[in-house]
Amino acid sequence: MKFYTIKAAKIIGLHIFCGLFLFCSLPVKAQEAFKPLPLIIDADTANEVDDLFAIVRAILEPNFNLIGINSAQFHTSPLASENTVEESQQINEEILKLMNVKGISLPLGSNSPLTEYGKPVSSEASKFIIETAHQMKKGEKLNIIILGSCTNVASAILEDPSIISKIKVHYLGFWHTVATNTYNKKEFNSGNDPIAVEVLLNTKTLDLNVMTATTSQNLVFTKQEVDRQLKNKKGVANYLIKRWETYERWWTKEDPEKEKWIMWDVAIIEALAQPKWSTVKGFLTPPENTQRTIGIHTNINTDKMKHNFWSALEKL
Repeated sequence: MKFYTIKAAKIIGLHIFCGLFLFCSLPVKAQEAFKPLPLIIDADTANEVDDLFAIVRAILEPNFNLIGINSAQFHTSPLASENTVEESQQINEEILKLMNVKGISLPLGSNSPLTEYGKPVSSEASKFIIETAHQMKKGEKLNIIILGSCTNVASAILEDPSIISKIKVHYLGFWHTVATNTYNKKEFNSGNDPIAVEVLLNTKTLDLNVMTATTSQNLVFTKQEVDRQLKNKKGVANYLIKRWETYERWWTKEDPEKEKWIMWDVAIIEALAQPKWSTVKGFLTPPENTQRTIGIHTNINTDKMKHNFWSALEKL
């Protein structure tokens, strides 16, 4: 009887041990499998409204390891000052302060575009991209989302071409017709540094995906839903509301009451956070550029993106 009890106890103990081992090891394996995307956002934050919404969303995304937010220039806007990059820098700093976020670098970008092909305009932002790219482990790439001009990223590539294999660029720009693979570079982001755009398109081995204006224009927020989610809240929620209400929308005379807003920048953030909600297809670059295949977002699930966005902002 004694022998049976000891044997049974040993068996029961073994089962408990195995169960505990499996229970403890599963989270470790899951943790190893989960690697947040190393990411830098390059943004002309002061130019628009959607930039702010996109940055706040990115900060709240657990799939991102947001390393830095670069400030970018937007000199072609009729509202542009002589120092647009400083305006973007200031808003980036205010967002992090309001969200009480630490550990995200805020390098200052160039205040002027490239003036000559092959000649970079060095800045804290371009140097930060280079430094961070070289810190990537073998087989890992630094993801860079460009929400404005390509100045800082193109400059980094020109300053140190050895980073090309270490980065993946996600660019919000161009108009694009899928059926004919026709590009229209007369788009705001592209127009703020046309030479930098050419650098990205001509860099043959650069891993490049483009969220076109054609596709991102389909993601639209209404003031009604924004008020429902953010009104009467403090901190960055109130900051976003005020930006919507006070920003002078110069690029259209339609909807003077600003009841709707295209969330161009949010589209690319959501597409990177949840790739299954965006279709990316390979297309040849424009005929005037180095011929190679780049990825273009051709379709997005706007309903899923909206739902995901507001779910994330419930944390505010």
